[in-house]
Amino acid sequence: MSKLGSVSVGGSNPVRIMGILNLSPESFFKKSIATDKEMISNKTRKMEAEGADFIDVGGMSTVPYLKTTISQKTESERITKAIKIIQRISNLPISVDTCRSEVAKSALELGVDIINDISGLKYDKDMPKIVEKYNPSLVLCAFSKNLVRGNQIIQTKNLLRESVTIAKSSQISDNHIVVDPAIGFFRKKGKGEFFTRINSDWVKRDLLILNNLRFIKLRHPLLVSISRKSFIGNLLQIKNPNDRLYGSLAAESIAVLNGADIVRTHNVQETKEVITIAQKLSHHFRKGL
Repeated sequence: MSKLGSVSVGGSNPVRIMGILNLSPESFFKKSIATDKEMISNKTRKMEAEGADFIDVGGMSTVPYLKTTISQKTESERITKAIKIIQRISNLPISVDTCRSEVAKSALELGVDIINDISGLKYDKDMPKIVEKYNPSLVLCAFSKNLVRGNQIIQTKNLLRESVTIAKSSQISDNHIVVDPAIGFFRKKGKGEFFTRINSDWVKRDLLILNNLRFIKLRHPLLVSISRKSFIGNLLQIKNPNDRLYGSLAAESIAVLNGADIVRTHNVQETKEVITIAQKLSHHFRKGL
């Protein structure tokens, strides 16, 4: 049985919801930002009441098309502040969204037991040592520091396999690993440093991956993070992320039907309702075949 922190995921378990707590004023989705104690507390309580299974705390925006890099010290300060607030008011498992080892270490020392690394342990050479020492559950995203060419389904599987190998070499149990195909992080160009460069159309890549999730799971539970993202804006010609809710919900429901086990979202209640219906319909459809 696979677990992310203390929560069973994948297989016959229901699709889990990971609520996003965004501490970064640099974020692309301004309505998601929480920077002070009251905002963090209110958002945490709201997500828990709406049915979140995890809270994913991010201290630095990694959106590829903006220059948003901050110091490790600032990222760590933002995250440790939020963790302490959350731990006082909620028992929800906390995931920390970071690819930097010092930030991860600060969080793990506070008792966090999930690290969500958008680089799949490849960005920071010290990250494998930190995860070996603290032994958290991991969300591993597809990522490469080099240009990725060719079939994007095969290449995404290969990149995820590389990260799983790194995790296992750091003594992380196979059943504490979740994979993420990194929707939105494969681009021809970008201003940030946390994306994978490709020589093909990024929207087509994301759609191809979302339509083929079952082929890239590597026998691990799969997380998708597509809430309010650029491909939705591109398809609907909606520039403002505030107006991408319905597109997000449609994409999340399709992702669940295609095999997603965890959905990371800004919209916990709406996503919970949509994927509950998607799961029920999918279950009855399979039974009827």
